[in-house]
Amino acid sequence: FFSKMLPQFAARMAGSMGARGFSTSGLQHTKVAVLGAAGGIGQPMSLLLKDSDRISRLALFDIVRTPGVAADLSHINSPAQVTGHMGMEEIGKALDGSDVVVIPAGVPRKPGMTRDDLFSTNASIVQSLAEACTKHCPKAKTLVISNPVNSTVPIVAEVYKKAGVYDPRKVIGVTTLDICRANTFVAESQGWNVRDTHVNVIGGHAGTTILPLLSQVKGATFTEEQVKSISHRIQFGGDEVVQAKAGEGSATLSMAYAGAQFTEQLLRAMMGHKGVVECCFTGHKVHSDVDYFSTMTLLGPDGAEEALPYGDLSAFEEANMAAMLPDLAKQIQKGIAFVTK
Repeated sequence: FFSKMLPQFAARMAGSMGARGFSTSGLQHTKVAVLGAAGGIGQPMSLLLKDSDRISRLALFDIVRTPGVAADLSHINSPAQVTGHMGMEEIGKALDGSDVVVIPAGVPRKPGMTRDDLFSTNASIVQSLAEACTKHCPKAKTLVISNPVNSTVPIVAEVYKKAGVYDPRKVIGVTTLDICRANTFVAESQGWNVRDTHVNVIGGHAGTTILPLLSQVKGATFTEEQVKSISHRIQFGGDEVVQAKAGEGSATLSMAYAGAQFTEQLLRAMMGHKGVVECCFTGHKVHSDVDYFSTMTLLGPDGAEEALPYGDLSAFEEANMAAMLPDLAKQIQKGIAFVTK
């Protein structure tokens, strides 16, 4: 089963071109580092990344268990050479020469916790990892998964600014799980094939700052109540998983899928595919009220190259936008202040 499943995953992540249909001649020096690779998100995401033909070296870092995870993954018959690095004394080896760094490190949410409740612990973790990145791979594209993303992306950016290496194209908050949930819930409501469903989700990556653009889904018909209920479920889908796991974890598997999906799309764009557009949270100036915002973004060799206009909003979406912007601004400022205080 798994021997069939993993190649199918990689092909889907590559879009209509197919992962195996794209030349691998440029892959000799493509290195991806995963920071937090032994955790609940890191392990399954590393498994999915190991199956990508676009990765020649996969470096796994964590403070525990990475040698075992690396040994396990290294037996999979795909091209990426896997290395395991444990403890901060080995982080340099993990990061040196990396083209992309993916950061799922941090503690998971528990019942009753919001993403913002995670701030005090995860902020310190992300800051220390970002500082290591500035020393060992300052030009790498840094993909931030650690929650709360609305605050951790500004933390990484401020660390990079202090080091004089900040580039808004290369510090990227991964919001892809919001799009995965939106596609799933909309397809269920419309009776559509979920693989042919695409919903843009803008704003931030926490609760009400998540703004699904249901009014822009072509061919969809929603009642007013459906718009409210589906939007709410997308915004608080993480709570649904936390509660279902009854204190034993958060949305790790779906986040691993989403993180691998975004990484694969970025690698496609870095290797020359044109027109790769994904929603992500960056420091590109999109909205005058906030310094960071998630919107449809054109990916390319330099990372998140251009934030695209999100188009016209419905009255419901306009109201939600106005209501959430102050919260998003506060969460962003909290991350900035953590580094600059």
